[in-house]
Amino acid sequence: MGRPIRILIAKVGLDGHDRGARVVASALRDAGMEVIYTGLRKTPEVVVEAALQEDVDAIGVSILSGAHMTIFPKLRGLMNSEGMDDVILLGGGTIPNDDAQTLLNAGDVGKVFTPGASLEDIVDWLREAVAKKRGA
Repeated sequence: MGRPIRILIAKVGLDGHDRGARVVASALRDAGMEVIYTGLRKTPEVVVEAALQEDVDAIGVSILSGAHMTIFPKLRGLMNSEGMDDVILLGGGTIPNDDAQTLLNAGDVGKVFTPGASLEDIVDWLREAVAKKRGA
């Protein structure tokens, strides 16, 4: 079966609402994944450093502040500069569809889940994406 999926869940910037991130983290744990939650108000640099230290398969970032078009490219750039191009970056929160598509097309995120996404869909997508990255 291999090692469990390890994912870091983060809240970047000044957004102080983390209920959705906590619900997703709980669902991922219930699905057998190892979840590291960084807490509120982290910088992209702190998130990437924590992900490096924890040797994660994926980083999930919840954004409700509207700063997604700045934060995701910054995260991806930091990840690439650290050689983390094999780490999946996914987003969640109030991200308009057009912006989500722009981020996907640019390769800044692998997937964006907006409010109302089912927890099962998030778990299934993450399992599939990590299996693909691991070459399974």
